[in-house]
Amino acid sequence: MKIIIIVGTRPEIVKMAPIIKELESQGRDCFILHTGQHYSYSLDKVFFEQLELPLAKYNLEVGSGLPGEQTARILTGVEKVLQTEKADIVLAEGDTNSVVAGVLAAVKLHIKVGHVEAGLRSYDRSMPEEINRIVADHCADFLFAPTPTARKILRGEGIPEEKIFVTGNTIVDAIYQNREIAKGRANALKTLGLKPQGYFLVTIHRQENVDDQARFISILEGLNSVGAEFDLPVVYPIHPHSQKRITEFNLPTKALRLVEPVDYFSFLQLESSARLILTDSGGVQEEACILSVPCVTLRDNTERPETLEVGSNLLAGVAPERIIEQTRVMLGRQNKWRNPFGDGTASKRIVEIITGGEDG
Repeated sequence: MKIIIIVGTRPEIVKMAPIIKELESQGRDCFILHTGQHYSYSLDKVFFEQLELPLAKYNLEVGSGLPGEQTARILTGVEKVLQTEKADIVLAEGDTNSVVAGVLAAVKLHIKVGHVEAGLRSYDRSMPEEINRIVADHCADFLFAPTPTARKILRGEGIPEEKIFVTGNTIVDAIYQNREIAKGRANALKTLGLKPQGYFLVTIHRQENVDDQARFISILEGLNSVGAEFDLPVVYPIHPHSQKRITEFNLPTKALRLVEPVDYFSFLQLESSARLILTDSGGVQEEACILSVPCVTLRDNTERPETLEVGSNLLAGVAPERIIEQTRVMLGRQNKWRNPFGDGTASKRIVEIITGGEDG
């Protein structure tokens, strides 16, 4: 059995790493196909290095571009690789253009597809990620739902029971495997002059937030007010696209500490020691929950409702007064919620399912 792992962005590399390592430990015939959707050292290569992953056998180097243009380049490139390699199954994770293009290329060549992190829904089709999730799920042969909630969503959309497997989320595997390693290999707090529980951590990168000038201004106003009210640094490792928009829109950020994107171990350190995290990232909502760090989500909806249900997260939208209000609420909570995303063995379950338990 030949297995191809498609990745294209930093979160996909992190979440697929435990599966890649499990396949390697079993001596499986597998390799990585990197679309190059994320391509800078800080957003890509450093993650391969720190997670000790094999280099991609293929890198399409598609770079950035308009959504349709980027998706088309990925689809064309993946199709050529699949025609050459004659894979038995393609695995993809999440909701990016790399995922939807990779899945479509495989399906059209009658190659089986496994979708890791299936069944997530925000029910907001203005988000490009939502379309990608739906297409990937309805094309896949194996749908690896991280939680029973995700499974229920898939069944509600008419996907056959026999295609759905509740496995937990591989982000738990990644955190469990790397949390202690990160402590010995990174000095993010020392480098930035921060103290544990003495700062807020921010990530904002989603298109609907940073490309909309009014929404981005509103978020930044809210963050500035949070920093002022609690007299704590608001640390923002800024994505290059977000920095571009701040410069283009001439947005005020003087109350924030903008820093360059950080490597995986450093970010894991910053998350673990933050007083609270404010984010528009789905993955960071999960990580905060797993790490027992309170989270406020700067969006109007979330495809991670489990975080709301267990009490680790609150939705704030983008209104400044609402951001401050939800921050106050989360800071008043005890960090004793349960982790709904599994026990750290999702990668083992996924590999067992796709290989049918056969010997390596």
